[in-house]
Amino acid sequence: MELVGEQITNLAEPPHSIAQAKIDDKGRLKLPSESLDWCRKSSVVNVFVTTFDKKTVRIYPISVWKSTVNVLEGPSEQADALEGLLRIARYYGRDAEIDAQGRIVIPGELRTVMTLGSEPVCLEHLKGRIDFTKKTVHDGLLQSAESNLDEKNAVARKLGL
Repeated sequence: MELVGEQITNLAEPPHSIAQAKIDDKGRLKLPSESLDWCRKSSVVNVFVTTFDKKTVRIYPISVWKSTVNVLEGPSEQADALEGLLRIARYYGRDAEIDAQGRIVIPGELRTVMTLGSEPVCLEHLKGRIDFTKKTVHDGLLQSAESNLDEKNAVARKLGL
């Protein structure tokens, strides 16, 4: 796999929609079938599960995580901020494996800080990883996205969309 700018190559085409899932009483996220299919087609079994903001869980294929760490550790004018994000990611994150049933253990510290229980979560694929938030958080983001739709659609039309 290569990182080409913001595009990650050698991964299967990800699902394009947002899906819902649940975390079971043992702290395992059951991937929706389309996300599990993506993982299998991309040969993703080992992942790093973490957060940068304590609102969104990020599930990185190990190769994508290594590329992310290279960016965070690289020279930058924002080195202090990036170092802080990496510290948070490493503290709350853990290596995990997708089991035969398509489940991933979410680290206990991460479940605690984000108060993740049996409430549904919303998943989406971004930049070679899977992100999820509690459904209540996602609903707030969706409500914000739905504000000023006329203005947003006008911008889209100007771009030819």
